[in-house]
Amino acid sequence: MKKYISAFLIISLAIFLVACGNSDSDSSSSDEKKTIKVGTSPGPYSELFLKAVKPILEDEGYKVEDTEFTDLRQADVALADGGIDLNVDQHTAYMNNFNKESGSTLVAVTAVPTVPAALFPGKKKSVDEVKKGDVIGIPQDPSNAARAYAILQKAGWIKIKDGVDPIQATAEDIVENKYELEIKEMESAQIPRTLEDLDYGVIPGSIVYSSGIDAKNAILQEDVVKNYELVAVVDEKNKDTDWAKAVKDAYNSPEFKKYMDENNQDNYWFIPKND
Repeated sequence: MKKYISAFLIISLAIFLVACGNSDSDSSSSDEKKTIKVGTSPGPYSELFLKAVKPILEDEGYKVEDTEFTDLRQADVALADGGIDLNVDQHTAYMNNFNKESGSTLVAVTAVPTVPAALFPGKKKSVDEVKKGDVIGIPQDPSNAARAYAILQKAGWIKIKDGVDPIQATAEDIVENKYELEIKEMESAQIPRTLEDLDYGVIPGSIVYSSGIDAKNAILQEDVVKNYELVAVVDEKNKDTDWAKAVKDAYNSPEFKKYMDENNQDNYWFIPKND
């Protein structure tokens, strides 16, 4: 009988220890954790986060650790794999394309200030100087290429087929090219370096920043649609955690609004309207 009692006590103790272990694990769940790992990239959005949002989160008791990526896709892979918790360098259209291509489940928790894509001068200095056969460099990735086609349509140089979703427009959707423009799709980062060989270039806001181009030199800015607003992105399983809500609240806080009011010179930033 003593053997049975001893065995019972040992088993009971083991169950108790396992339960305690599970309780400890639950207490350190992603919902309650106080360290936020953000994947950053050279450019205005990560810089804005580190300068204006990180201090707000730290005042709320969070520790923010940043890991720098040179390629946004690498950052998204790390986000999907759990290597980082947050990214603030992409718009919804890019995120959706990544999810579609990789089978990931990244989601946006809030829109953030966005630097619009714009048409910049190369050999030509104004929209009115456009001539037949002019060469225009635009980004080659699908989401930013679509933005470029929208800008060229806004300039009155091309016409996109009626009914085409602006965020999915491609060269195949151009039904009118009145100046017979040569539209060259290329890596976004190459466009600023080749402007002197182009007549015009369409450059995304992040590349405008990283290349040191003065945003005031833009000839024509895009009309920022919802899917091209930059967003703070997490994996879907984390969207309702306390720390994800803290990130959203920080971007929508009075402190952040004050920072933007003081630092948004010449309307460099497009400020989204969040719900």
